[in-house]
Amino acid sequence: MAHTDLVISPVFSKADRKAFVELPWRLYANDPNWVAPLKQEAYDLITPGKNPFFEHAEAGYFLARRGDRVVGRISAHIDHLATGMPVEQGMGPGTGHFGLFEADDDAAAKALLAAAEDWLRGKGMTRVLGPISLSIWEEPGLLIQGHDHPPTVMMGHDSPAYQAMIEGAGYRPVKQLKTYELDITKNFPPLIQRIVSSGEKNERIRIRNVDKSRFDEEAAIILHILNDAWGKNWGFVPITDSEVAFTGKKLKPLVFNDLIMIAELDGEPVAFMMTLPDLNEPLKPLRGSLFPFGWAKLLLWLRKPRSRTMRVPLMGVVQRLQASRLASQLAFMMIEYIRRNATAHYGAERGEIGWVLDDNQGMNAIADAIESKVNKVYQIYEKAL
Repeated sequence: MAHTDLVISPVFSKADRKAFVELPWRLYANDPNWVAPLKQEAYDLITPGKNPFFEHAEAGYFLARRGDRVVGRISAHIDHLATGMPVEQGMGPGTGHFGLFEADDDAAAKALLAAAEDWLRGKGMTRVLGPISLSIWEEPGLLIQGHDHPPTVMMGHDSPAYQAMIEGAGYRPVKQLKTYELDITKNFPPLIQRIVSSGEKNERIRIRNVDKSRFDEEAAIILHILNDAWGKNWGFVPITDSEVAFTGKKLKPLVFNDLIMIAELDGEPVAFMMTLPDLNEPLKPLRGSLFPFGWAKLLLWLRKPRSRTMRVPLMGVVQRLQASRLASQLAFMMIEYIRRNATAHYGAERGEIGWVLDDNQGMNAIADAIESKVNKVYQIYEKAL
C-alpha cells in the first residue's frame, strides 16, 4: 500500500485512543487562539464509565491515516435520550450525530464523514446532525465566525477550513448558535437601569446569590428551572442526575456565590443565571498539562480568580413566565447584579453570553438591549442517511 493511501479505521487499541485524543495538539500547534483542554478530561469525555453521557448513549470512533501519520478523527454517536425527543424540536427517532471532527484535508474529511454515516446507518439511523461533541450540553456546532479570538470556557474552536469540508460532503445548515460579548465596565442603558430599579421596588421579587455550602440543593433548584425553561427549545435533551453530578464536580471550583443568581417570585425559584470566570485564560498557557507546575498555577488562580472575561453559559426563566414582561425584568436584574460583582470582585472587563439559539427571540432581544454584539457563531448541520 502506498504511503499516500488514506485508511479509515475504528479506534480499538490504547495507542489508537491516544492518537484520537492528542491529534488536535498537532493540528492547532500554530493556532494562537486554540485552547488545549486538560488531557485527562479529553480522555474521560470519550470513555464509558467516566462520562455519564454513555449511560444513555453509544459511540464509535474513527481515525484517518496516511501511512503512520494520523490525519483526522471523528466520532459517530447515538444519544438515546435525544432519539426519544419530539421531531419538531430538532432531534427525534432516527437521529444520530457526528462530532470530535478534525481533518488535515478535504479527502480525509469526506472519508471520515462517510465512515460516521455508515456506522450510524448500521445502527438504524436515518439522519445525522453535527458536529455535536458529544452531548448537546457540551460543545455543539462548528465555529464559522469568530476564529480571530480564543473561545471561553466550555466553548469549541475549529479550523476555518472545516466549513467547506462539511458542506462539500452534502451537509446543510440547520441551526446556528450565537455568543454575544459586551463591555461590562460600562453601565447598562438608562432603560435597563429603570427596569432594574422597578424590580427592586417589587416586594414579590427576590434576587439572591447561590449558597455553595448547599451545593447539591442549589444545583437541584437550577436543574428544575433549566429543564422547565429549556424544555421546548430546539435540540433540548434532558440532563440526567448523574450528568448533573459529573458536571457539578467539574464546575464546582468555578462556582462563586456572587456570580450565580436565583430569582424568586413570591418565594418560589423561577429563574436563574450562571456565570463562570473564564477558565480558559489560565488554561491556555498550560497546553493541556498540569505537570510539572501547571496544577499549582491553576490552584492559585481558582482560589481567587482574576478574570478579564466572564461567561454566562446558562440562564433561564420558567415557561409560565416567558411571555411576560416579568421574565425580561428578572433577567435584567440578575445580569446587572452579576455585572457589578464581576467587575468589583474579579476584575472582569468583558462578558460573554451564550450560546443562544438564532431563533430564541427573548434571549436575542435581551442581548440587544444591553448593547452586546455577536462575537462567535457556531453552526449545526444535518444530512439524510
